[in-house]
Amino acid sequence: MMKTIEITTEYITLGQFLKLADCISTGGQAKPFLLETAILVNDVAENRRGRKLYRDDRVQVEGCGVFVVTRR
Repeated sequence: MMKTIEITTEYITLGQFLKLADCISTGGQAKPFLLETAILVNDVAENRRGRKLYRDDRVQVEGCGVFVVTRR
């Protein structure tokens, strides 16, 4: 089941997204989490916490779920 993450800005970084999606609890966990966890953004492997995510981007996080970014 795909979950929706709503943002109010033009984009959100992958590190911020992981926190908003409750995959990590603090921003400091982003770097090690990205090194250990398979993440796909629009079906392409991604490990940069600064990667910008925009409306309609699809993010699949191993062990956390599949998400789509929406904008208010």
